[in-house]
Amino acid sequence: MGIEQLISLDTGIAWAVLGAIAAVMFGGMGSAKGIRIAAAQGAGVMAEEPGLFGKLFPLIAMPGTQGIYGFIYAFLVMVQTGFFDAEAEVAIDPVTGMAFGLVGIGAGVVFWLSGVNQGQASAASINLTAKEPDQFGRAIILPALVEFYAMLALLASIFFLFFLE
Repeated sequence: MGIEQLISLDTGIAWAVLGAIAAVMFGGMGSAKGIRIAAAQGAGVMAEEPGLFGKLFPLIAMPGTQGIYGFIYAFLVMVQTGFFDAEAEVAIDPVTGMAFGLVGIGAGVVFWLSGVNQGQASAASINLTAKEPDQFGRAIILPALVEFYAMLALLASIFFLFFLE
């Protein structure tokens, strides 16, 4: 595959790659911001109660999954389109490529927003855990509820990816 085929939006592969990039980019942005929100809250709590690190770490790390979901979508797009096969001619029609791109953009936006919102839910759960350490089991459920929608977006994007094949 030549660079001309990759950068030309007249081909399906260009649109598919654009969607893969969007999923990774938005997922990474959401995860980074969500972790920053949760980590800032966690650092403040751990300054007062260093022994809570073990309980706070999962809450701080939870928003990081959206970036992974974006990577999974991008990897599957590359596999579906034959992007990794240097010997093969990548043949994907523009309409299918555009559909892959739109699914990637849509999933990426969900990953971004859920990463940020999960960071905020994690920060609230960190506060709960700081005040009532025995409530950690309940506190972790709150950001997990936000995670469900990121997982749902990943699952839907995978279904679309294989349906549009």
